[in-house]
Amino acid sequence: MKEQLMRAMQRNQLVDIIYVAKDRSITKRRIKVIAIAGNTLQAYCFVRHAKREFKIDNILAITPVIHRERVVI
Repeated sequence: MKEQLMRAMQRNQLVDIIYVAKDRSITKRRIKVIAIAGNTLQAYCFVRHAKREFKIDNILAITPVIHRERVVI
């Protein structure tokens, strides 16, 4: 999981994560990883429109965001 986050940070790639919050609720977030230190990561959260800190152990799933251009015929 940490390796995927490192690659996303190096490539400036957005990722969607499924995350267990402090109150034990499960949320889906779209983030851009800014920094990774130990078991935490700092990221810009597009849901909250702010920088947030996430515990890597609380991330249940990671999916890269792939932007595809639309072709109009």
